[in-house]
Amino acid sequence: MALKDRLKQQKFASAQQEAILGVLSCADIINRHMDELVAPFNITLPQYNVLRILRGVHPNGHPRGEITSRMIQKAPDVTRLIDRLEKQGLVARGKSPEDGRLSMSFITSKGLALLSELDPILRRFDRQLRAALPDDDASKIATIIDRLVDGLG
Repeated sequence: MALKDRLKQQKFASAQQEAILGVLSCADIINRHMDELVAPFNITLPQYNVLRILRGVHPNGHPRGEITSRMIQKAPDVTRLIDRLEKQGLVARGKSPEDGRLSMSFITSKGLALLSELDPILRRFDRQLRAALPDDDASKIATIIDRLVDGLG
């Protein structure tokens, strides 16, 4: 279905407006779909993102600021996000071995197990995305998005 039909809009102010609204609409659809995939595991999409980031450095951890800088969607309060993951036993906090003043977050074995359960579900979703968007098109979109982000500063 075309963007004009989805938004029930006859025309756009510019091709750029249509493109940006298309990107935002697509991102919303993908986010909602991914929210539905992680919800049965009692986590949110931002929490999944934090777990994924911490798995990437396991057995090491990251300080809050580093987690924030690596997040796909910047969460307004990463501390509370990590608090909720810690209450579920998915993340543990500790001190940095290099700087004892620095608080670090680490994924736990329970967090790793949860991601292992989610991996096949998200691989199926990835296959669905690959079927809808061939590699050549995906590369072009990625290049265009990089150019747009660079242009916006």
